[in-house]
Amino acid sequence: MSSSPTHKPRPMVDLIVSVILPSLILMKLSGEDSLGVSGGLIAALAFPLGWGIFELVKYKKFNFIALLGLVSVLMTGSIGLFELDNQWLAIKEAAVPAIIGIAVLVSTFTPYPLIRALLFNASVMDTETIKQKLEEHGSTKMFEKKLMNATYFIAGSFAFSATMNYVLAKWIVTSPAGTEAFNEELGQMTLYSYPMIAIPSMIMMMAIFYYLWRSIHKATGLKLEDLLVKK
Repeated sequence: MSSSPTHKPRPMVDLIVSVILPSLILMKLSGEDSLGVSGGLIAALAFPLGWGIFELVKYKKFNFIALLGLVSVLMTGSIGLFELDNQWLAIKEAAVPAIIGIAVLVSTFTPYPLIRALLFNASVMDTETIKQKLEEHGSTKMFEKKLMNATYFIAGSFAFSATMNYVLAKWIVTSPAGTEAFNEELGQMTLYSYPMIAIPSMIMMMAIFYYLWRSIHKATGLKLEDLLVKK
């Protein structure tokens, strides 16, 4: 049996396919003299939708966040194509990160907390060595408290994303769905969301990872190079 290819992060490709190209199509090719309103919307949504499906199929690995991304794209397309009230766009934009944040909190009451999948997982950190060192230093309970704090921080970062997504959608997308102006505003919102939401959220996640690393270092004495999985 052949194993699935190893997934390698490609942030620039993700940015171009999922943000830049769809935004340009919505803003420049939605006029009646080009693709038209519906054609422009379908073409723009085809890029992130197709890319998400390609990633899921090629690497054959269920990804809760990727699935939410696909659902988000389909919902955006439905709002535009069926000309629903653009209030639903703002609700949808806020709902996706809100659902993830709630899922992170709720998962702490299950055997599979999402904090371990997002940050403290065996593909990123040498979890077995860390657990062994925690037991040796009698720091397991203290580390679990730090891990719970990191969970609250992550949920807070998604709450920030949900709030900013709602504000951005209400601020920029004011035209009725199904119009050329709606598509242009949707493209602008997509472009602005990267510097205003995605980058701050990324910085928050890096800060949370640093907090987690410092907590592990204090509890075990392990250095960063000892914590990470050797590639």
